[in-house]
Amino acid sequence: MLYDLCIPWSNDTQSLQRVLSFLSELNYSVVALDHSITGAIPSKIVSSIPSPLPFPTPPNLKVLTRCTVTLSDPSHNHRLPSLAQAYDILAVRPTTEKAFLAACLTLTDASLISLDLTQRFPFHFRPKPLMTAVKRGVRIELCYSQALQGGSVDRRNVIMNVQSIVRATSGRGLVVSSEARSVLGVRAPADVGNLLAVWGLSGERAVEAQTINPRAVVVNETIKRTGFRGVVDVVDGGRKAVETEKSSSKEAGKGQTNGKRKNEQAEEAAPTISKRQAKKLKMEALKASKEANSGSATPSKDSVTS
Repeated sequence: MLYDLCIPWSNDTQSLQRVLSFLSELNYSVVALDHSITGAIPSKIVSSIPSPLPFPTPPNLKVLTRCTVTLSDPSHNHRLPSLAQAYDILAVRPTTEKAFLAACLTLTDASLISLDLTQRFPFHFRPKPLMTAVKRGVRIELCYSQALQGGSVDRRNVIMNVQSIVRATSGRGLVVSSEARSVLGVRAPADVGNLLAVWGLSGERAVEAQTINPRAVVVNETIKRTGFRGVVDVVDGGRKAVETEKSSSKEAGKGQTNGKRKNEQAEEAAPTISKRQAKKLKMEALKASKEANSGSATPSKDSVTS
């Protein structure tokens, strides 16, 4: 399955519908409509992406909702858990080194770090914080549409930042998205792989960035919302063991009765006698036998007179 987890939400529904239809024609299976928040997070959190969408979508395309929070100060993230419950995917976009280190090392609400690659960052992408984020299950997102539609400065910054991130992570834990606002910013999976190969990412890592790694993000976010304490997700509990044992014993009993003879079934059908009744009958029989023996042993009057 192919994923594109960053399609910016727009009120221009016709253009957005064309983008989703084109992604479906390129064999993408899952896409995420992204709503960006810059500045303070509002106190009343409601998803800005309507559900259902105001236009029809391709039947073979699964559409998710996503929120990307531009983070400059890591102390302003106390409302991130509420955002994670309102959207399918939560991503952060750090703009300072302090926010970037917090997103890599300590932030637990977001499973995706999305960087604005058109900017020239005032810090370097070092391997230690990036690999710590990858080991924690956080993925680094690379968006390529700015390199195709932006100016020469944006293209140069995108290439430079992508090469730095690929060098620091050795190509591991990356997610490739388009962030396309029109059809012109979308590319086929093979074209994306060739583009990433030019930027220094191997073909195997490019395939992982479009399939395995984004799927891990979607699964982790789903478990956080629906699983037990965000760790365990019960898919099917199955039947109880007692019920299965009873049903198996009933089936075994039916098989035994069906295989018995008629005489045995007739004997079992006879009424049973309790132990007390059997003992009483035994005592009565013994008493009757004693009386019979005593009556035969006493001599009659005719034998005495003779």
